Amino acid sequence: MSPLWQGEATSFATAAIAYLLGSIPFGLILTRLAGLGDIRQVGSGNIGATNVLRTGRRGLAAGTLILDAAKGALAVQIVDLAFGPVWMPLAAIFAVVGHCFPVWLRFRGGKGVATGLGVLLALDWRIGLAACAVWLAVFALTRISSAGALSAFAASPILAALFLPHLWFIAPLAIAALIFWRHRANIARLGAGTEPRFGRKP
Repeated sequence: MSPLWQGEATSFATAAIAYLLGSIPFGLILTRLAGLGDIRQVGSGNIGATNVLRTGRRGLAAGTLILDAAKGALAVQIVDLAFGPVWMPLAAIFAVVGHCFPVWLRFRGGKGVATGLGVLLALDWRIGLAACAVWLAVFALTRISSAGALSAFAASPILAALFLPHLWFIAPLAIAALIFWRHRANIARLGAGTEPRFGRKP
């Protein structure tokens, strides 16, 4: 096998493994197992932890958050073990793509926040923890989930440039761009001052 073909095969395998792991819709699976029906018919229609929390089941929301983060981290770690660390950034991107556009749900998935945090932790725990700290700090100040998430991923490429190997910051940058695009309606509401706050009635 030529080096060029081997590289193409490895990149395809990396993308496929990460995408398929990232596409597992844990929010939908957990809520159905709990007898709550289709989470896509609740609140925002999203399959992520924030929308699962709207069912009033905090345990299910926490489970969704943990599993969505874990699948992202696992995708990056499996690719690292199978093909080497050079492929980790590609795995990180495709794990988040899988969550946002899962083939099983006609490419209508979540917004990628928990899975994005998971891949950041797998790329470098310092970046992941710092991004989590930013999310928590902004959320504590604003009580707005999307504001915390957007702030965390806005900071992630800068953190990556400080801690990751040369050009690896491109992965957090691409993930941040995708997450911002998935949050475009939230961004519009933030600008208009109408984005819902947790703990307050609309």
